[in-house]
Amino acid sequence: MERKWIFPLAIGSLISLFLLFLTTLTRPGGISFFSTKTASSTIFVESKLRPISISSAPPPPRLAYLISGSVGDGEMLKRTLQALYHPINRYVVHLDLESSPKERLDLHDYVTNHPIFASFGNVRMITKANLVTYRGPTMVANTLHAAAILLREGGDWDWFINLSASDYPLVTQDDLLHTFSYLPRDLNFIDHTSNIGWKEFQRAKPIIIDPGLYMTKKADVFWVTQRRSVPTAFKLFTGSAWMALSRPFIDFCIWGWDNLPRTVLMYYANFISSPEGYFHTVICNAQEFRNTTVNSDLHFISWDNPPKQHPHHLNLNDMSRMIDSNAPFARKFPRDDPVLDKIDSDLLLRGPGMLVPGGWCNGKRENGSDPCSVVGNTSILRPGPGAKRLEKLMTFLLSNENFRPRQCK
Repeated sequence: MERKWIFPLAIGSLISLFLLFLTTLTRPGGISFFSTKTASSTIFVESKLRPISISSAPPPPRLAYLISGSVGDGEMLKRTLQALYHPINRYVVHLDLESSPKERLDLHDYVTNHPIFASFGNVRMITKANLVTYRGPTMVANTLHAAAILLREGGDWDWFINLSASDYPLVTQDDLLHTFSYLPRDLNFIDHTSNIGWKEFQRAKPIIIDPGLYMTKKADVFWVTQRRSVPTAFKLFTGSAWMALSRPFIDFCIWGWDNLPRTVLMYYANFISSPEGYFHTVICNAQEFRNTTVNSDLHFISWDNPPKQHPHHLNLNDMSRMIDSNAPFARKFPRDDPVLDKIDSDLLLRGPGMLVPGGWCNGKRENGSDPCSVVGNTSILRPGPGAKRLEKLMTFLLSNENFRPRQCK
């Protein structure tokens, strides 16, 4: 009597499992067969970006920005913040100690009293300013300080992006967030190479002291007569000082659970132009992260050939080259140059003194009013032509020909 029920029970179980499998495949929250790890040789990038309904689009990432400047950069920091703002992101603004108390107070009042910033509480100014020398380790210390603040204050952010008052976006945040929605969240965009060439003799072997570490007035670094050998405990890498780093890697740099970030930081305390080597050396010597690097700083920069210490200042004549680069950011811009107005009007659709409009802005653009003065659903993205340009860049960077061959070597 018991055995005659075994066959019908087995058949019923198989049918139930089959129906459950079909349901899993067809429901909106079904299993995804796309791995977000970077171990595969190719990484999926959406073939054609377009506005997508909320139900079918992946959740947008959240970006954490450091925007830093020095004396006289207060107004440019305001402008850059307006061009980069989105309610789901987080922002740390720093005006270094060389600027006057009046300039820093003016920026602090702007950040504190802006109605949108105050409403979302996602913009923070470092009020106890640091003294920053670009050629010394104080810039690295300032970057780590901002990252530590962002980690301490929490928030579900995915990438940390450092910019200066001389940087400006070439795409909207909706463009950037939409494109990054389709990328693995462990990628690190950092221009890097182990071929340090002349830098071995002019940067790695000399020893410098940065007065910004112990003085209250900015002064240039000074050189120690004794030289040192290239380290053997880790391999040196160099590259651009501007990067977009993943949350896991920032965690590693701050917490340093295997001590590599602290060891490398102590070495770079006496290294000329340490912002162009510290993060690069850490990530490429950490087995956990060395295969997550995308060899790009996501910037359009116009250099001499061979490059000098500083790039060209960009102007209206560079507009077409900036757009054709498909980069989301560009530098270096003079303060309030007409090219910034051109970027605002043609690429960002931003009015003077306003935020860049996005899917979260519910106001009407009438009689010069700011559409972002009325806040809608902050999870809605409205990508435009900038998203298509970013798609081309990501397709190139993550192709088989560029992604693996250009990682840490």
